[in-house]
Amino acid sequence: MALIEANICRKMNREDFPILKQQVYNRPMVYLDNAATTQKPQVVIDALSGYYETINSNIHRGVHYLSQIATNEFEVARRCVQQFINAAHDYEIIFTRGATEAINLVAASFGRTYIQAGDEIIVSEMEHHSNIVPWQFLCEDRGAVLKVIPMNDDGVLDMEAYEKLFTAKTKIVAVAHISNALGTINEVGKLTEIAHAHQVPVMLDGAQAVAHEPVDVQALDCDFYCFSGHKMYAPMGVGVMYGKERWLNEMKPYQGGGEMISNVTFAKTTYNELPFKFEAGTPSVGDVIGLRKAIEYMQGIGIEKIRAHEEELLHYTTEALAAVPGMRFIGTAPRKAAVISFLIGNSHPYDVGVLLDHQGVAVRTGHHCAQPVMDHYGIPGTVRASFALYNTKEDADLLVKAVIKAQTMLS
Repeated sequence: MALIEANICRKMNREDFPILKQQVYNRPMVYLDNAATTQKPQVVIDALSGYYETINSNIHRGVHYLSQIATNEFEVARRCVQQFINAAHDYEIIFTRGATEAINLVAASFGRTYIQAGDEIIVSEMEHHSNIVPWQFLCEDRGAVLKVIPMNDDGVLDMEAYEKLFTAKTKIVAVAHISNALGTINEVGKLTEIAHAHQVPVMLDGAQAVAHEPVDVQALDCDFYCFSGHKMYAPMGVGVMYGKERWLNEMKPYQGGGEMISNVTFAKTTYNELPFKFEAGTPSVGDVIGLRKAIEYMQGIGIEKIRAHEEELLHYTTEALAAVPGMRFIGTAPRKAAVISFLIGNSHPYDVGVLLDHQGVAVRTGHHCAQPVMDHYGIPGTVRASFALYNTKEDADLLVKAVIKAQTMLS
C-alpha cells in the first residue's frame, strides 16, 4: 500500500458511507452530528480491517516482514499528513490519540519547559474544554495565570481586547481555528501575527477545521496545530500534533516509555530523535493508516469543493430555519463553518433533540463541551446541527420539517 497522489476528482457520494444506508425509527437517517464525529467511508473501514487481517504487527523495532511492512505504512501516513497540512518536515508530525491528547501534550511539554510562576497563557472565551482544562492544570501546577479573549454576541473574538492582553509575561496563545459550538472561523492568521509581534508562540486547535477547509500550517505560521482523525472521516483513537521543529527540539517529552528513548540506564535516560521523542508506547497503527485513507479520500474530492458544498448547505439551511417561529440562532459570525446552533423559544435543547431524533434526525444538544460559551449567552445549551461532505439539501429539508414539528409540539 504505497502512498498515492489523490488527484482524481471524486464525487461526493453518500453510497461511500455504509452507515448512512440504514433507517432509524423506520425513517431515513439524517446524520447532522458531524462536529462531534463524522461517519467513515468504506475505503477507511477497509483499510482498518485490512491492517488487522494482513499486516498487524508492532512497528519500528521489528526485523521481521510484517513489522517492516507495518512500519512503512505508518511512516507513509506521517508523510501524507505532512503534505495535507503543508508542514515543512515529516518529523514535525506527532501522532496522538486525538486532538485532546495533542493539546495536553503541548500544554504539558511546553509548560514543563518554559512556564514559570506568574507567566501568562491566553485562550479565548469560545474554547472547547479540551483547550481550557489542560492550561488550567498547567496554571495550577506552575502558578501561571490564564487570560481570556472575550467575544461579542455574534460569536466573534474581540481583537482589540486580545492585543491588550499581552505583557512581558505572556508565554503562549492557544485558540480554536473554528468554534465547535458556534461555527465561528477565527482570524487565526491575524491572531498569530499579533502574538508573534510579541515573540509569543501560538497553538491552534484545528479539530473543527481540517475536514472543512484547507489548512497550511506554514502559511498560518502557527507554532502548533492539533486535530483529531474521527472528525475528518478517519477512525477514532488517532490524532495529530504538529509542532515547529524549533519547539519540538527544545520541549521535554510528554510521556516516558518505549520508543521515545535513545538510551536508558538507572542513572540517566536520553531521548530519541523527532518525532519519536513524543510517541511513547505502541501507537494505534491501524487507525493511523485509516487516517491516511481518510485524507486521500478528501483530497480525491477536493477540500475547496467540500468547503463550497458545506457553505451552500449552511446558507440554505439557515435561511429555511429562520422562518420557524421562535427560532434563535446562537453564533452569527460573518465567517462560519457549516455549524448551526439554535434554540426554539423557551424549549429546552434536550427536548428538541429528542423530538428530532424520533423523526430520524441526529443532532447534538447541550453545552458541547464549551460551557463558557453558554455562560456568555446565559443559556443551558443549544441544539447543534453540523454538516459534512455527504449531507444534502434533502437532509436540510428533513431537518427543517422535523424542527417545525418539534416547535409545534412544544409550543
